[in-house]
Amino acid sequence: MQARIAEWIRCPANELLISNLIMTLVALFWGVSFISIKIAVAEIPPVTMALLRFIIASALLILVLRHLEPEAKLAKKDIPRMVLGGIFGITLYFYFENIGVKLSTAANASLIVALVPIITISLDVLVFRSEVTRLKIAGVVIGLLGSYLAVTANGELDFSSSNFKGNLLVVGAMISWALYTLVNKSLQGKYSGVAMTTYQTCLGTLFLLPLSLVEHAEWRLFSLQALLHLVFLAVFCSVLCYVLYIYVLKRLDVAVTTLYLNVVPIVGVVCGYLVLGERVFPSQIIGGALTLLAILLANLERRKTGSNIVET
Repeated sequence: MQARIAEWIRCPANELLISNLIMTLVALFWGVSFISIKIAVAEIPPVTMALLRFIIASALLILVLRHLEPEAKLAKKDIPRMVLGGIFGITLYFYFENIGVKLSTAANASLIVALVPIITISLDVLVFRSEVTRLKIAGVVIGLLGSYLAVTANGELDFSSSNFKGNLLVVGAMISWALYTLVNKSLQGKYSGVAMTTYQTCLGTLFLLPLSLVEHAEWRLFSLQALLHLVFLAVFCSVLCYVLYIYVLKRLDVAVTTLYLNVVPIVGVVCGYLVLGERVFPSQIIGGALTLLAILLANLERRKTGSNIVET
């Protein structure tokens, strides 16, 4: 029976079907993750929640790495860059995102997260002096317009509202992630995706510890519901989805996987409306559509140049 199943899976057509189903599941989980964060931070302080999430994720990733790459080692000369990657990709990213989601809405956060490719392209041009093309300029301009509509929600700037401050913090998380992808450029040829994620998750978690101490006055027992959302974020969103994503990347074209990732903000907005009863403004829908258009342009640019932009 097992041999028949293995043979069925190895069939190219079936493998393609399975890969697409897996990518659908990954996009759904990552979209729902914003809802879980919003629910969990209502009881667990945001930075403390990130720390607990990644303590669990780090332990599981170490087990995965030992199983898949028992000989994997981190070279001493690469430690500074791995630490920097961990700070940008784990510490600062989830520091900003968790606090931002607590102050804002899951729908807003998921829409703003879609800006990662646009921010990365902008930084790539500024830092690495990559070629400026019409597609890049169009993508950045449209992405900025889309982000303005998503961040302001009702099309107005209210600097005093917690919602606006939360949106800006999520933008800060996106900038942190873009910097993380740039730091990783020099490491990608030396380490596998699983190894880099494991090392940087463990290192980034260490820096979350002192930041979480600021919240010690808010520490208290939390409900089973909050615990289940925490476990979901750690086990499914931070470990399982990433391992599945790496599996799919070897079997599907990058452009195809990116199209699936573009579904993440849509899932976040829909779930925010259905589960949390969050209000969705028409301007947010327009902003989300513009953001997806900007990402499409970024993908066209990537296919022309062969560049690789890492996505969350």
